Amino acid sequence: MDGRNFDLKEEIRDYWSRRSRTFDLAFGHRIPAGPEADAWQRPIRDLLGPAPKRVLELACGTGEVTRLIHDLGHDVTALDFSEAMLAVARAKHAGKTRLRFLLADAENTLEPDQSYDAIICRHLVWTLTRPEETFREWFRLLRPGGRLLVFDGDWATPKFTGRAAGLLISLIDRIIGPDTNYDGAMSERHAAIMNALPFGAGLRPATIEPLLASAGFRDIALHSHEPIARAQRRNANLRNRLRTFVYRRFILTCRRS
Repeated sequence: MDGRNFDLKEEIRDYWSRRSRTFDLAFGHRIPAGPEADAWQRPIRDLLGPAPKRVLELACGTGEVTRLIHDLGHDVTALDFSEAMLAVARAKHAGKTRLRFLLADAENTLEPDQSYDAIICRHLVWTLTRPEETFREWFRLLRPGGRLLVFDGDWATPKFTGRAAGLLISLIDRIIGPDTNYDGAMSERHAAIMNALPFGAGLRPATIEPLLASAGFRDIALHSHEPIARAQRRNANLRNRLRTFVYRRFILTCRRS
């Protein structure tokens, strides 16, 4: 790894490794079957089409999005640089074919050139320490015509209407106690990591679109995250419903020309 970022990357790895123990218990991370899984899966289906593809999932975590891709019939390489996260994912998907787990860095995968038809990641881009180099790495991994799908958001600055939701969440926390499984953007350790990252002040499409274009990607398009948020609200308690209103989330797609 780049020595300039060694301490930060190790802090990120340790943070997510520790969170692996309760990650699936936190709202917004586990993807339950039914409307929410369908809402997450729809952009993947639209991007990949019906024919089997070779897909690289970056920062797979505990393997929730992995399941959605694999269930569509694709060959999946699920990559993460936290051994603890991968251990959970491997146990969850034990015995499945067409699925390979890989311990590696999403910023420098060491995978062969032009080896994938698509790359998918959820809540990864905001953590990148070298975004320009990383986007060039992802471009290298894709075959001509290959697609990139990003699920992410601006976790630094609440929406104008999201501030009211945040205040209501704080009120609920004071009344019934905090959600011990949820570590949001304002926790001390999470905030310290954010402050050290290039996108720590907020990840916005207008910021990353020119970086993707510079790396060679074309047909950059934004898609609404609202269908996923609506599905998440269907069976959530009040505090978790409010969480879906706090931050701007987005879906971005592009392709290698």
